[in-house]
Amino acid sequence: MAGYHAPVEEYLETIIELEEAGIPAMRARLVERLGVSAPAVSEMVARLEKDGYVRLDKNRLIQLTEPGREFATAVMRRHRLAERLLTDVLGMPWWQVHEEACRLEHAISEELETYLVAFLGDPNSCPHGNPIPGARVAAPVYPLMPLSEVAHGGRAVLRRIDEELESQLEPMKHLFDSGFEPGTEVAVSVLDDGRVRLEADGGTPFEVPDKVANFLYVSAA
Repeated sequence: MAGYHAPVEEYLETIIELEEAGIPAMRARLVERLGVSAPAVSEMVARLEKDGYVRLDKNRLIQLTEPGREFATAVMRRHRLAERLLTDVLGMPWWQVHEEACRLEHAISEELETYLVAFLGDPNSCPHGNPIPGARVAAPVYPLMPLSEVAHGGRAVLRRIDEELESQLEPMKHLFDSGFEPGTEVAVSVLDDGRVRLEADGGTPFEVPDKVANFLYVSAA
């Protein structure tokens, strides 16, 4: 991880996030997630390949090398620790912290990270339920599915919010205002237009569109 270069960190982090979500790391997916042009992505991927961080398999999918995975994991870890700092210490609402953490992650050195982990109590997940790599006690592992795949009348517990959704403030605020955060159990009703109606015990029912439900990972209650 010698040398600081924010775009390199951003690309590697995005690749490992796609992998975490079970999405093949193609150039087109990087274009979508990073909001940059296809030529810019191709140029950066070529640079990452030259530097030994990624390789392209026979299907032209982007694979992290061992050094690339180590680098990407370190960036992801700092990002999620930064989110914990923002929520747990500074009191920032969890729906707002993603973009701020994206800025902070590049400024956290390995030495500062050590102090940050001790101060936060070595958390094993971010405020959105995503595991923090390298925590002394690993986050619990659940069999997960997108909320959009839960059958009508089922019950589910929210476990993780995908990084792709975290950058979309309007739906994130809606989830926050509705009290739907990791650990919340809800009854699920699938509406005719694809929206999902959710109701926690004693709570007010609320709805999310299917395009949001696709990025909410739940386990069976």
